[in-house]
Amino acid sequence: MAHHLRNSIFSLSLALAVALPFPALAGEATIAVAANFAGTLEQLQKNFEAAGNHKLIIISGATGKLTAQITEGAPFDVLLSADDKATKTLAEGGQAVADIEFTYAIGTLALFSADPQRITGDGATVLKEGKFDKLAIANPKVAPYGVAAEETMKALKVADAVKDKIVMGENIGQTFQMIDTGNAQLGFVALSQVLGSESGKKGSYWTVPGNLHGPIRQNAILLTRAKDNADAKAFLEFLRSPEAKDKIKAAGYETVDN
Repeated sequence: MAHHLRNSIFSLSLALAVALPFPALAGEATIAVAANFAGTLEQLQKNFEAAGNHKLIIISGATGKLTAQITEGAPFDVLLSADDKATKTLAEGGQAVADIEFTYAIGTLALFSADPQRITGDGATVLKEGKFDKLAIANPKVAPYGVAAEETMKALKVADAVKDKIVMGENIGQTFQMIDTGNAQLGFVALSQVLGSESGKKGSYWTVPGNLHGPIRQNAILLTRAKDNADAKAFLEFLRSPEAKDKIKAAGYETVDN
């Protein structure tokens, strides 16, 4: 009798185990993000993951390098570019879904120094006076903020005067570190990096007027390998939400309605 009862209890437990749903595993999406936006994305990640059963894996780097990795088959689901050229290239090459592309932020360039006394007024004057040994910029071959820095120096007619002082970071994150550590006395970075860092609050900076360089339209796109990834699509929808846009603006970017 006891043996029969034990078997009945075991059978009932097994039936319940099969009938009751297992806890849903968090879905994953891998986001390749331009280095300038990595810090802001980490803040957005907290809100996105807290709001649903999602998990983001973040890979940051220079837009050009990320694009090359995607072309070579890197397992990313979404690209948050630092321009609107990389996303177009990927869509035309079949690596991204053209229908799911939009501008998530418009970047602002800043001339930054860890020295609180170095940039006390107009940054253009600081560049023209040339009282520094090294000026850091992101490599313009792979980083759109580097392109904007070059355009700004040409517009200010200081490109020739500072060309021998320029040192290049592989991406805008490395460029910021070069300035932060004092290896370069000043340099061009994203305003968001300045506003989002302790050294930025202690140092000095000049917000570069937007008419000195082409617009830094930062586009997001769904990669082809993720066309059926619900979590990747959910994240892109979140990125367009008023909540996300408010955080993006607070981080030092502009946004557009799309």
